Amino acid sequence: MIHKAKPVPIYLMMAVFYGVVGKVTFTMSTIYRVNVVGLDVLQLLLLGTVLEASVFLFEIPTGVIADVYSRRLSIIIGTVLMGLGFILEGLFPVFFSVLLAQVTWGIGWTFISGARPAWLTDEVGVERAGKLFLIVQQIVQVGSILGILLAVPLARFSLQLPYFIGGGLFLLQAVILVLFMPEENFHVLPKEERQGWKDLFGTMRDGFLLVRRRSTLMWYALIALFVGLYSEGWDRLKEPHLLANHTFPDPLHLNWGAIEWFAAIGIATSLLVILSNQVAIRYMDTGSTRSLARGLQGVYAVMVFSMVGFALAGNYWVAISFMLLFDMLRGVTYPLSTAFVNHFLDSKVRATVLSMTGQIDAFGQMTGGPVIGAVGQVTTIPVAIITSAAILFPTVPLFSLVLRGKVPEET
Repeated sequence: MIHKAKPVPIYLMMAVFYGVVGKVTFTMSTIYRVNVVGLDVLQLLLLGTVLEASVFLFEIPTGVIADVYSRRLSIIIGTVLMGLGFILEGLFPVFFSVLLAQVTWGIGWTFISGARPAWLTDEVGVERAGKLFLIVQQIVQVGSILGILLAVPLARFSLQLPYFIGGGLFLLQAVILVLFMPEENFHVLPKEERQGWKDLFGTMRDGFLLVRRRSTLMWYALIALFVGLYSEGWDRLKEPHLLANHTFPDPLHLNWGAIEWFAAIGIATSLLVILSNQVAIRYMDTGSTRSLARGLQGVYAVMVFSMVGFALAGNYWVAISFMLLFDMLRGVTYPLSTAFVNHFLDSKVRATVLSMTGQIDAFGQMTGGPVIGAVGQVTTIPVAIITSAAILFPTVPLFSLVLRGKVPEET
């Protein structure tokens, strides 16, 4: 008989897999899609739109499934779908296959996004989960460094190989989860009490009603929207800004080009994210919603400042410093935000509401990306990045409204 493992080691294992596979597959994905598949700019943008549309459409339904039937089952299904999505993209280097892979990967992610933090919270408790989210973010970054180091030699052998390796690792992870993942504190309705679709729609309704009843969740939903609206502008334009407006130095005469610099920046970012999460673990009281709200407010304020500094910097090293500062702080926002929202959620709709915030973020990315891209086309990339900063800025006063309200220290 196979004994189930403890929840914390399983969660850390998932973090390692996600970090390694994410970097192994995504580090060279643009080169693969342009050089092997032969996609043009419009097709590349369409891939991102289809991915976010898939997430937007399926976030809440899959979160409801996790709350009604099983968080464990939802995570396993999502892991399998993500693995199949990676393999599909590498197996058939044609546009339609890559497009279908984005849909498969996106749906798989929605099965995991709300279910994974909900599962951990139920298994270990709200207050302990807050610290673990920060630790897990560090583990993801360690995996990301390993993934970057693996991606380069794999891609030199074949640009398709990273997709097969990444997909295979995800399928292996699914097998491990089937065998060892516990689920002891989630209580599913007995079969005789289930009402099929009525249970699903009832859980979805309860999730919406919970958000409406708790004003803090309403304010946070608005914050999540602004975070989604700004993010595509930064993700799409920071590297083109460096390529177009800065010259990569070579002070040690290593003959480094853009590929080497971006790999080095990626590793430096991961190390800084590990550091920022360690600082949060040491000094942030994740059991206090007020402490979390104040911390997130300060982080977002410095992120806005960093984006403006990055856009206006005329010196390469100054620009890189602002870029690293931004990405270091951004790496701590997800675990702190998840810990904050968790304090206001009931267990029976936890995955549903967490998925709602993911859906709001996806909607923001779908709508904000094209707008910021159009600004960059009409003006310049620095102006577009400053526009992204302006879109992110309202999160700072919104957290002030949260702090002025009745924010309980626990649910």
